[in-house]
Amino acid sequence: MFQSSVYANRRNALRSGMSSGLVLIPGNNDSPMNYPANTFTFRQDSNFLYFFGLDHPGYFGVMDIDTGKDYIFGEDVDIDDIIWMGPQDSLAEKALFAGVEFTGKVSEGMDFMKQAIALGRKIHFTPPYRFDNLLFLERILGLNHAWIKSYASVELIKGIVRLREVKEDVEILELEKAAAIGYLMHTTAMRMAKPGVVEREIAGTMEGIALAAGGGVSFPVILSVNGETLHNHYHGNTLTADRLLLCDAGAETASHYASDYTRTFPVSGKFSTKQREIYEIVLAANNKAAEMAAPGIAYQQVHLAAARVIAQGLTDLGLMKGNVDEAVKAGAHAMFFPHGLGHMMGLDVHDMEDMGENFVGYDNEIQRINQFGTAYLRLGKKLKPGFVLTNEPGIYFIPALIQKWEAEKINSEFIDFQKVKQYLGFGGIRLEDDLLITQQGNQLIGNRIPITVEEIERFMA
Repeated sequence: MFQSSVYANRRNALRSGMSSGLVLIPGNNDSPMNYPANTFTFRQDSNFLYFFGLDHPGYFGVMDIDTGKDYIFGEDVDIDDIIWMGPQDSLAEKALFAGVEFTGKVSEGMDFMKQAIALGRKIHFTPPYRFDNLLFLERILGLNHAWIKSYASVELIKGIVRLREVKEDVEILELEKAAAIGYLMHTTAMRMAKPGVVEREIAGTMEGIALAAGGGVSFPVILSVNGETLHNHYHGNTLTADRLLLCDAGAETASHYASDYTRTFPVSGKFSTKQREIYEIVLAANNKAAEMAAPGIAYQQVHLAAARVIAQGLTDLGLMKGNVDEAVKAGAHAMFFPHGLGHMMGLDVHDMEDMGENFVGYDNEIQRINQFGTAYLRLGKKLKPGFVLTNEPGIYFIPALIQKWEAEKINSEFIDFQKVKQYLGFGGIRLEDDLLITQQGNQLIGNRIPITVEEIERFMA
């Protein structure tokens, strides 16, 4: 946890931008894997962590906008718990670490909320993403669970995004720690990648590094020679010398701040001519985005600039044709680059997206472009100092997508399908760094993992 003043200041800052009522922040509960006593590793709700800091199941927090009082409700352990868990601080003792004076049992918290509702007070909450919290809200609010999300407070969502999107100095230090773990994970993967190795050996080692550092992975490891599948969690392939290995992974610190990196490298340790040509295009797009990312520029504009670099590179290789600007405007590049350039990152690897992607990545000024590929851009709005985001362009040869576009003659005036089909089986390449937007422009979070062709080949040797 940070100092108690950090959490108190955050709650007061949220309150100052809201009208009236109560803010309800449910924490998460233990979730059974296959029977009640055998649970998944506990992960606290990120909003609860941000405002109350306590990394323990079964709590919920309340902020009174009108009186300025804060509350945490939950159960203290009894002797049966202590036998299995060891001695535990009381809830009242824990709450002081978050700067919260008022605590009570869950039943007392339920009664407190119901009394507020009876008095006609507004209850602000964010959309629940776990079913147990959906039912918890149903019990408090007296609304059918099917309607709960439609009553989520837009005022609260916008208030939280306003605070969490700009990272504090203490958060940046945690993100740097997560970056250092991610660096070790990825460089270890590069060292392990050799013909005959099974993907799961590398993925398991990477996950172990994250766990040993005190947190765990920030999302399930994506590692595959079939990198054309964007979120490929299958790790059963045996590496062969002719393949590229795409590795997308990150770590959480013990306080749950995330890193998220992607590197793609040749199993043989040396890029073939064809692999190098495609790789250099993706690297150029990554570098272009890093060059442009700065306060005041819309990340949507950076995405489109990266897309143009990709389209130009593919045109130079003969896979695309025609006018590059017209091709990007038509979305022809998206057959090769069918996702967005990046997303916010912080306490969540896709920061705050449980509250709605459009609230996090867009605003009244910058709207999502409804076009295949670009529509998947999670972050489009203008950047501000303190934003932390990912920069992750890619090129992929997806057989089903190539087949569909060729059969339906989609953007056929910009794509040479006969040439493209020579790349079936190539896989995919993605290169991802984490950026902090500064007053002057941006800087990398952590040390840059080897990324140029020369750096990778030298490192793998």
